[in-house]
Amino acid sequence: MNDLYTLFRQSLAGLRLLAVLTLLLGVAYPLTLTGIAQVALPWQANGSLVTASGAHTTDADEAVGSVLIGQPSDDEALFLNRPSAAGDGYDMLASYGSNLGPSNTDLVAAILERRTAIAELEDVAAGTVPPDAVTASGSGLDPDISPTYAALQVPRVARANDLAEAEVERLVAEHTSGRTWGVLGEPRVNVLELNIAVRRLAGS
Repeated sequence: MNDLYTLFRQSLAGLRLLAVLTLLLGVAYPLTLTGIAQVALPWQANGSLVTASGAHTTDADEAVGSVLIGQPSDDEALFLNRPSAAGDGYDMLASYGSNLGPSNTDLVAAILERRTAIAELEDVAAGTVPPDAVTASGSGLDPDISPTYAALQVPRVARANDLAEAEVERLVAEHTSGRTWGVLGEPRVNVLELNIAVRRLAGS
């Protein structure tokens, strides 16, 4: 009898602790952080959305995209993102890479096909096509490309928008970010913000 009573008391104590921790860590803590974020960093807390003019917004109806998520595009007047293996491309509900190893024949064939296509599109030698132009990121949602890939696209984008290459090169430089904290990652160019700037400069 005593053993059953002890087991009951211990189980009840455990359930009470579970309830308290659930309310504290599963309800109060997330709500508190959400409230602080909405007050202190509303743009970031609501998805880092931007409008067609490049302005920050928290209204999804005004937004043309998020600077955190890449977008598929085949518009030759715009800078292109890197490939994506997430669903049909940049699907936030299916975020993943291809998970294919470097010796996988399907991956090798896909890289060769993409390299040929990019070389023809940009009118350059296949050997000059950078890796991020032909490989997907681990998440499949990467919104950035390397400055090298951006530079490769400058002549095409300038020509398609009737702009001087120097003007487009200036936009690329303005939208190139350095390493995080000066040490993490590599320099990168946000494609959405860059394309918005191109559209504005071209007056379209």
